[in-house]
Amino acid sequence: MGTALDAASRGYSVLLLERSDFAKGTSSRSTKLIHGGVRYLAQGNIRLVYEALHERGILFRNASHLVKPQSFIIPCYTVLQKIKYLAGLKLYDWMTGKNSFGKSVSLSKKDVSERLPGIRLEGLVGGVQYYDAQFDDARLAINLAQTATENGAVVVNYCEVNSLMKDNDKVCGVTATDVLNHKTYSLKAKAVINATGIFVDDILKLDRTKHRSLVRPSQGVHLVIDNSFLKMQDAILIPKTSDNRVLFIIPWYKKILLGTTDTPIDQTTIEPVALENEIEFILDTVKNYLSRPPRREDVLSVFAGLRPLAASDKKQDTKEISRGHKILVSDSGLVTVIGGKWTTYRKMAEEIVDKAIAIAGTKRANCLTKQIKIHGNGQENNTCSVYGTDEEKINELLRKEPWLDKQLDDQFPYKEVHVVWSVREEMAMTVEDVMARRLRILFLNAQTAIKLTPRVAALLARELNCDEQWIQSQVKEFSQLAQNYTIKSN
Repeated sequence: MGTALDAASRGYSVLLLERSDFAKGTSSRSTKLIHGGVRYLAQGNIRLVYEALHERGILFRNASHLVKPQSFIIPCYTVLQKIKYLAGLKLYDWMTGKNSFGKSVSLSKKDVSERLPGIRLEGLVGGVQYYDAQFDDARLAINLAQTATENGAVVVNYCEVNSLMKDNDKVCGVTATDVLNHKTYSLKAKAVINATGIFVDDILKLDRTKHRSLVRPSQGVHLVIDNSFLKMQDAILIPKTSDNRVLFIIPWYKKILLGTTDTPIDQTTIEPVALENEIEFILDTVKNYLSRPPRREDVLSVFAGLRPLAASDKKQDTKEISRGHKILVSDSGLVTVIGGKWTTYRKMAEEIVDKAIAIAGTKRANCLTKQIKIHGNGQENNTCSVYGTDEEKINELLRKEPWLDKQLDDQFPYKEVHVVWSVREEMAMTVEDVMARRLRILFLNAQTAIKLTPRVAALLARELNCDEQWIQSQVKEFSQLAQNYTIKSN
């Protein structure tokens, strides 16, 4: 998405092909943080942290309806811990510079207990507070698609690349099939960019059959629980888990997000499933920090994503592999990007397009994305919903079609109009597109998502001119998918 926007805004002709829905994979399954990465600072990856903090500031200015400052508290159970974390976070503050959301400060035990009602008090000596940012990953992806389109790009979901076209062993385009209508197209291009995350190796195999895998997938799992377990506005960073990772407890859409794990995975899949040991690891870790720890039956939703980590020649644990990115150019001229993270997507895209320009031999145009406002961003950074400036357009639609003014469910702010908007303005084609990535209900409460499926399917069918058989098929497919987002009680 970032690459399409960057290239289109420079004046190039751009086509983006996505074989599923936008952000169907890893891009909708993050920890919802736009951050420098406190853990990367501890690993000594200063360059990545500095770059990410700089990009965090740009993204906050350009997508203020989705990116919000978030206070984090590290509960400390020894004085030494408190001193060490405060010292490290002061360095983090210094690196943030003018993009700061607030200074890191020391908190007393009383401060922590008041700010985090529900935190385990036994042995607590205080804490450290610092600031980063939170966002909605899938919503940002959709808004980037809209922004790219507004800048002249053509973006298409449900269109799968089958092969690479070549002329004198140089890539000159692709053949792609419309997954929904089963039509195949030959599409020529001066440069082809492989920015497919965990699936980059699949595309590289189309270029060269004998290919050594460049991506080492790592699975990250998140659990969602009710906010009654820890009524708070601050997030919690658990600085050292049993496997030497960090773990977050974050307020998100009036729920609590717990995660994440780092599990090496051998096979890539578009719909990864949380492993039992990952679920237990998160619950066991959180148990040490909450006075009323959640149990399996308290989990409202569980989702898993695969990180496209750049494989190293060394036998490293996945948690030790850098979250930085690499850009490679094949002998055929195919440009591939591996690794990276949401926070630095804009900078990654800038470098990718620069490389593609050199490969294509076209006239160079400068990157403009530092100043481009993402679709929905308010002029005064005061938009009050994830729809940003589209909120008024949704209200206008509601005035024209008042029958859409029906709440989907009491625990969510969405109405039937938001489902219709997803189809008309955000390219949603299935129940899953709406429930998982446009409204996020599947990620927040899987059982509620299943309950709403028939109603949402009927609304979609009306918009897409589909029949009753299509509705039944959608209800069945989504209900089966949503089972993977639920946890079975022991």
